[in-house]
Amino acid sequence: MSFVGTSLRDLYRERDSKRKRASSYDTTGGNRDFLKIYPGDVVDICELEGSGCITHIWMTMAPLDDDVEEYLHRKVVLRMYWDGEENPSVQAPIGDFFGMGHGITKNYSSAPLQMSPEDGRALNCFFPMPFGKNARIEIESNADDPIKFYFYVDYEVYQEEIDSPLRFHALWKRELTKGIEDNISNALYCFGGKNTTGDDNYVILDAVGKGHYVGCNLNIHNLRFTQEWNWYGEGDDMIFIDGEAWPPSLHGTGMEDYFNTAWCPQQEQSTPYHGLILGGDPNWAGKISAYRFHIQDPVMFDKSIKVTIEHGHNNHRSDDYSSTAYWYQTEPHNTIHPILPVKDRLPLPDILPQNEEDLKKCFDY
Repeated sequence: MSFVGTSLRDLYRERDSKRKRASSYDTTGGNRDFLKIYPGDVVDICELEGSGCITHIWMTMAPLDDDVEEYLHRKVVLRMYWDGEENPSVQAPIGDFFGMGHGITKNYSSAPLQMSPEDGRALNCFFPMPFGKNARIEIESNADDPIKFYFYVDYEVYQEEIDSPLRFHALWKRELTKGIEDNISNALYCFGGKNTTGDDNYVILDAVGKGHYVGCNLNIHNLRFTQEWNWYGEGDDMIFIDGEAWPPSLHGTGMEDYFNTAWCPQQEQSTPYHGLILGGDPNWAGKISAYRFHIQDPVMFDKSIKVTIEHGHNNHRSDDYSSTAYWYQTEPHNTIHPILPVKDRLPLPDILPQNEEDLKKCFDY
């Protein structure tokens, strides 16, 4: 069966599916329309049965006293499971999944993901998420205090089998990249050397199966302190399909180019398929967030895919990288390992200490 699409051109077509919703509404008829989740709790927020497809997710949360807990959106983890699998197909801190890292939220809008007012704390996802037998969504809280958690999961149910074996996946990772010593000329540091293997690139996605990669967000904390030119993003994207050798068939020309921007940008912008939603401080210091979605141009693979990007030209830079990759593939997928402990997920301070002992504590994970 081929299911009706969601473009404007398809809106007039007759549909056989039924629209359903799981939500946190107060089943007593009162106004307590949230789940109370305590630190350390792992809670199934919905279990959907049958053949269907999640079409929209909305979520928001706050401490019970309505305060704003620092880095809350890195402390709460979102997981999704399809068709009875025990290893999740989706695992990410909730803020990173919805498009922005660093444990913060900010108003922005793309085609599949949005953070909406107030202050980006209304989280929306429109990635279609099909399932053949059932779907389960789980929330784990590592917050300091109990939270109230609101959600809608909007979905369709079908009388016939879903029309594709591919399932939605998303995976977050973080790495303090290891570059070279910064005791050479700035020109050599920024532009010297040649990368002819891609071996030490930052890896956004490494998947085995058949499917297509549909994008990522990338968050960087520029950790280099210098008065010289300090652009963090001279690294090329390299996407290796089905085990191909270097140079891959998809080889880019620079980080900003992969994210559809140009000329070492700092101007913030969000569009349907790409954006720079956190532009960094003067001389590109501080924290940066960008996204690129391959909605009109998915990257297909038959056996495997490895999506990588240099951390600085020739992998010279040592910065704090985190990313969430989004893709569809056949099951089973590569094992998704337990997420980093909460202390190792938290962002580094905006201004790092100069004292060596305190500096070491910041990087101790």
